[in-house]
Amino acid sequence: MSQPRVLVAEDEFIVAIDLCDTVKEAGFDVEGPHPDVSSAMLSVQKHKPDLAILDVELDDGDSFQLAERLMEDNVPVIFHSGRFSRSEMEARYPNAISCAKPCPPNEILDKVQTALAAH
Repeated sequence: MSQPRVLVAEDEFIVAIDLCDTVKEAGFDVEGPHPDVSSAMLSVQKHKPDLAILDVELDDGDSFQLAERLMEDNVPVIFHSGRFSRSEMEARYPNAISCAKPCPPNEILDKVQTALAAH
């Protein structure tokens, strides 16, 4: 059985690599990192992920439209943001999980497991 595919959209290079490494080392297939909404959206059109970790602000705009499309397709979303608080994100997207940057690897992995278990 293949591992769940996790899409990572993050425009800060070091954060993106760290996030991808964390998820990959936990045994998940990683799609990304995507620095912008357009490349992440293209990836989603080719292969629907099982979960997405999205920075809110990417190189070409915010990831809200991408997040909404994923949620419509029943893909769990974890927002990973340095600008928006957890309460702001949860007020806007009650079904999404959010965490503030920098988020420790064990916390990210806990959120990934929680999101996948809920779906």
